[in-house]
Amino acid sequence: MTIEDRLRAWRIPVGMRTIKTTIAVILALLVVQPYGTSTAKVVFATIGAMSAVGPTFKASAVACLTQICSVTVGAVMAVIMAELKVPPMAAVGIGIIILLWMYQYSHLKLLPVLPCLVLVNICLTSEIEAAPYALGRLWDTAIGLGIGMLINTLVFPYDNSQKIRQTMVSLDSDLIAFLEDMFDGDEHQPEAENIGRKIVALEEQLKLFADQRLFRRKRQKRELKTLRTCEDIAHELLIELETLQNMKRKGTLNEENRQALQKLGAKLSQTHHQRPESVEDVVVNYHVARALQLRKDLKAELAGRAERKQGKPGENNPSPEPIWPRRGIL
Repeated sequence: MTIEDRLRAWRIPVGMRTIKTTIAVILALLVVQPYGTSTAKVVFATIGAMSAVGPTFKASAVACLTQICSVTVGAVMAVIMAELKVPPMAAVGIGIIILLWMYQYSHLKLLPVLPCLVLVNICLTSEIEAAPYALGRLWDTAIGLGIGMLINTLVFPYDNSQKIRQTMVSLDSDLIAFLEDMFDGDEHQPEAENIGRKIVALEEQLKLFADQRLFRRKRQKRELKTLRTCEDIAHELLIELETLQNMKRKGTLNEENRQALQKLGAKLSQTHHQRPESVEDVVVNYHVARALQLRKDLKAELAGRAERKQGKPGENNPSPEPIWPRRGIL
């Protein structure tokens, strides 16, 4: 059980990222008090620490780079306006236009708020010197960013592999429920939209997983390759279920598929028509057999991932716990 799972179990409405952000801010304030340079060092360190605690290492690195570049660009623009002897209000207007144009031309998804604030603050405050102000702000912000990065990377780094695993397991339950609903003999027909939404959520979780860690990159790449294979299998499985859902005439299960589904715990209609096999029967049984085979492939990939994480079974390393529930194993 992860730390966040324990917090939820204790009904504490605070996530681990919130706790890490708080720790980062407190440490940044303790460090910036004796070593900061600017008059607003507390503010800059706080902003830096909070920005650096992102959901992944990549997000934290992007936030740090954004803070540093934004302050630098805003300060450089203010220095240029000062050297050209542009009046303060005109300098603000011209500088903001140039900054907005630069961000739009570069197709950056970031908001140019921070460099504009730096520009306005320098241009409209006569006692501020652009270069010392920029260096002081960069230093104080860097203290917060550095501490935030360390906390985010080393203290309970975000790990969503458990969520990915749970999504994979729930796909198995959804598959059995879908096929049971399709062949239980009532008028209601199942829908594959719920499985489709889970696969979309799975893609988002895999993107987070790919951006998570700084260390053990080789191991992460191996795990990511396995999870991507599982994702591809899940997409194929969704195609099979959508094909079954869109059949205008539903065929009859053959005995092999019927027994396989019943072993998985599916409650099916007991009616079995003794008649020549129709085209619909052939088609429906092909797609059901294909879905069950994809389920086996998905299980095999996840079981292999579990063995690679825990090592091969042996005397000193017993067989790992199955990654799928015991109920419903073929």
